[in-house]
Amino acid sequence: MSVVADQVRRLDAQLDRIPFTHLEPHDDDFTSQASTRLDSPRVKDLLRVIKTLSTTSAAQPVLPAWRLQELLAQVNLGVTISQDFGPNQYEADLEWLLVSKATVHTYGIIMDTLLDQIIPLSDHIWYWDDVLSSRSYSTLYMVQTSPWRFWAWSLDIYTDSKDRFRRRSSGAGGITQQGIKEQVTTSISERWRQFYGIVRESIREKSLTNVQRRIMSPAAIARSEARKKQAKLKKFRDIMSSGLGVLIDEGLAFGGNGSDDGKSDIIMSNNQEWKGVVERSVALMDMVLKDVLALESGVAEFEDKVFAGVEEDPELSIQVEEDESNRPAVVARRLHALLATHLPGHLEATELLVAEHGRPSRLVRYWLPATALLLSSTTILRIVVNRQQEIIEWIRDFGTTVRDFWFNWIVEPSRKVVATIRHDSNSEIAIMSRDSLQADRDSLERMVVDFAVDKPMAATGASSVSESQIAEIRAKVREGDVTPILRAYEKDLRNPLTGAVRGDLVRTLLIQVQKTKVDVEVAMAGIDALLKSQELVFGFVGLTPGIIVSIGMMQYLRRQFGGRKGFRDERSAGKCVRVLRNIDRILSEATPSPNNLLSYKDHGLLVCEVHVLRRLVHPLVPAEIEKEFLEDLDDLANLKGIQSQMRALDRIRWAYAKWLK
Repeated sequence: MSVVADQVRRLDAQLDRIPFTHLEPHDDDFTSQASTRLDSPRVKDLLRVIKTLSTTSAAQPVLPAWRLQELLAQVNLGVTISQDFGPNQYEADLEWLLVSKATVHTYGIIMDTLLDQIIPLSDHIWYWDDVLSSRSYSTLYMVQTSPWRFWAWSLDIYTDSKDRFRRRSSGAGGITQQGIKEQVTTSISERWRQFYGIVRESIREKSLTNVQRRIMSPAAIARSEARKKQAKLKKFRDIMSSGLGVLIDEGLAFGGNGSDDGKSDIIMSNNQEWKGVVERSVALMDMVLKDVLALESGVAEFEDKVFAGVEEDPELSIQVEEDESNRPAVVARRLHALLATHLPGHLEATELLVAEHGRPSRLVRYWLPATALLLSSTTILRIVVNRQQEIIEWIRDFGTTVRDFWFNWIVEPSRKVVATIRHDSNSEIAIMSRDSLQADRDSLERMVVDFAVDKPMAATGASSVSESQIAEIRAKVREGDVTPILRAYEKDLRNPLTGAVRGDLVRTLLIQVQKTKVDVEVAMAGIDALLKSQELVFGFVGLTPGIIVSIGMMQYLRRQFGGRKGFRDERSAGKCVRVLRNIDRILSEATPSPNNLLSYKDHGLLVCEVHVLRRLVHPLVPAEIEKEFLEDLDDLANLKGIQSQMRALDRIRWAYAKWLK
């Protein structure tokens, strides 16, 4: 969907509403005669071509130029039609309808051509902005174009020297026969010496004429040249935009709003003014294509010249008295000339102008790195051949690293996380064996009980230990209380040497060592339980680095090599914001006409930006929202007053900000 497609469909729908009131039956004889004449092969051919011209698909709303020329050539417009009333008049109106629909398609082709030529000019203008804004860019541009400058300078010197040498030779050899003999006997070296002298003289004269270039630095020369080319491109864009605005505002202006209930437009009226509108529109397209490349005049002069040319067009029916039946053939001939001659000539001239004043070609911009790469290709090839084995090893090591990273940091941690979720006993974290603490506790309990039984006096202060006391000691040991051992230890510690030799100091000390071991294992068991409760967290922590690195690499590869829909959408949204900024600037800086409307140039620039915005927004906005967006764009592009267009721009900004961020 584009601005051109909508305009073509609207105009085609208006032409389909043309009334044929002269075909209303008056009597039976009229009806029978009309039916007979309407079934003629001529009428059928006209209806077939009209139907083809009315078929505008969404993919191809405007027929290509070659197809339009074929359809115009299939019907023999301008054949002699008898002046009988009735069906013959219907045949004439069918011819007018055919050329009108062909005019609509030609109108769409020319509008599409102008749009496609205006929009890329901004890239060329921005290129010259870069050259003008930086001294390094100016120097780079000078280096890039230096071979072509030297070639042009050498060719100029050679041509001038050749002309001078030819004039001198012809002047010296055409006087007498003796002069001819002397010229023949002159040595070749002398003639070359003369030619070199002429070359030096030509170089000296060229250097004197280019004093300014000798004074200015290379960067200043490059900026001066860039400034001139940018000014030419800006002027060309303004004139092209003015031509586009003239076609949109004045071309095929049938009036009305294109709706089914609009009864006040030219199409629905019974007069034949719409035929004059078609003729004037063809003349308008012809004048725009002829004068749009005249850069020596300004925008105002271009518009005045176009309208004056239309008013004075010698082929308009109001300018020449001609049979009305021959007018469709005249229009068809002009359409064919537009499509076959004027439009291709315009395209060729535009390409030459852009090639002359636009940014340099890729050959000019990249010859230096290409030459450096070509000169160093043998060195690069030699390095590759000499280090072939090392390069292969680097590639193999890189593949091994990627594979090990995948299995060690992605696959294995993922497997452990899954095993943890499934409560796999083999995957549980443990910093000590499961039965170690219980065995040490039982051992400590036996040691304390045996000591109490063997030394009841030291342990409990009694001569013997009953079963109830043993059970109580066991219970206290399970809770960590080894009081009997501590009592004996404290008693023997009063006389350490005697206690160590004759007492139980060593035995109680070793039992306390076992007690310390049990306490350490209890603490380790607590830590072990804490780790087991957070085992899933540790599993995800181990998996996170690999996931982050993998996602980062995938995003980088997506942006570099493909599958970049999200990235493209982000870039498209950024471009949409820039286009909205351009539209706001056009509306803010526009000089309104007395009726508060945009000028032809500003309207043409606005339509170009709207055309770009429609293409950018199509993949961003949902289908149900896109219809409303297109309505707001139509309000923005239509000439309803600058204030109304500014309100439409503000509405687009806040209503669709969600998709244009």
